[in-house]
Amino acid sequence: MAGYSPLTDSDREAMLGALGLDSVDQLFETVPEQVRLDRPLDLAPGAPENEVFDRMSELASRNRDPEADPCFLGAGMYDHYVPAIVDAITSRSEFLTPYTPYQPEVSQGGLQVMFEFQTAMSELTGLPVSNAGLYEGASAAAAAAYMAIGATGRHRLIVSRGLHPHAREALATHAVGFGCEIEEVGLAGGLTDPDDLARALDDETAVVFLQNPNFLGSVEDLAGLSEVAHARGALVAASVDPVTLGILESPGKCGVDIAFGEGQALGNRLDFGGPSFAFFCAGEEHLRRMPGRIAGETTDVDGRRGFVLALQTREQHIRREKATSNICTSQALNALAGMIHLAWLGKQGLVELGALLARRTAFARDQISAIEGFEPLHDAPVVREFAVRSTAVPVEMLRVGGDQAGRPLAVYPLARDLPEFGDSFLVAITEQRSIDDIHWLVDSLRESASGARPSFNGNRIGTTDAEPRKAA
Repeated sequence: MAGYSPLTDSDREAMLGALGLDSVDQLFETVPEQVRLDRPLDLAPGAPENEVFDRMSELASRNRDPEADPCFLGAGMYDHYVPAIVDAITSRSEFLTPYTPYQPEVSQGGLQVMFEFQTAMSELTGLPVSNAGLYEGASAAAAAAYMAIGATGRHRLIVSRGLHPHAREALATHAVGFGCEIEEVGLAGGLTDPDDLARALDDETAVVFLQNPNFLGSVEDLAGLSEVAHARGALVAASVDPVTLGILESPGKCGVDIAFGEGQALGNRLDFGGPSFAFFCAGEEHLRRMPGRIAGETTDVDGRRGFVLALQTREQHIRREKATSNICTSQALNALAGMIHLAWLGKQGLVELGALLARRTAFARDQISAIEGFEPLHDAPVVREFAVRSTAVPVEMLRVGGDQAGRPLAVYPLARDLPEFGDSFLVAITEQRSIDDIHWLVDSLRESASGARPSFNGNRIGTTDAEPRKAA
């Protein structure tokens, strides 16, 4: 190419120096070493684009995905079924540019989406006020902390060890800017320790952070824990799983002041970890401090139903000193996908889905508990995820079919986030995991524990919900 000159060694050194680095390798230190390539790609020099594409496609085909092996990964992101109607509606051009509407009333369809979403979230959580969505679950926790600080005038946060690690990390980061102190409350029997919580509370506590079900999959006693917190004048903010709210008591009825959560399980696929969306609900007394924006319903001069952007708390729309958030797009397209999924399920469908998850999860827990060397990490009730302790084999050695030279089993090792449970892992059950898939998991765990070669071909079995077979 005319005018092209290759990067010289001195140029490279100057660029690295500007970045404060000694080598190019330091740019990739955040990539796990085991997945880094320590040599150039095996491509012929000057290969045409179509040949490069074919070669890269062949390499990519070696990766496994939830369509190939049953996926029991969870820990906040779940392999739920996404109905075709979600793609059919969200792919319409009207919804594909969900940026902040600076002339919102012109976008009546977008405002109606926000309004319907707020209504659904309010009904799910049992709290009267919902915003139009936030970025994702972890940053929503930080927004809840900021709102609680403004509401109480206090600057101390109490965080359950059962809150998702990403949310705990977000709170720790934002607490520096908030000028807050954070204290963590431990777990006992897989649940937030109420005695530890009572000890940690004081008259400077602004908010207590809980999660239900918590990171270990346990169903917390939100009502009891909320009562303890309220006795010291603290607010309660709970991260909740929207899919489980079809069968669990709503956080609003349990005394929770702020309910937020990760919405990926509604209408959004795993998609390599994102994007997703968050929901955020609270009592009416917190309306003016809600982050993001709120759409309202009204009538025009001719009496026709219409929608308006009733509240925006971003500094770009109001005086900076009165702003309470910097939320912009609010992941509106992802929130729309969640709303479509909820409408597709309906109230009864959400209840039936929750009941199905609870039954299959209980079955999986019982089946795994019957394998020598595996036991539940706790006995607390669960809905769609549970923790298992492995005394038979290290968690990192669990393989598909038990073949130690084969693929890792798609379960979540707790050592990543909770070192005290380094011998344990999480198993998530969705409606995508059939009874046969659960037996597939049980067989793989049994084979891993015995160290034997797999006695079956490791391929995925059918997806019918037939009568469960007996554990071998």
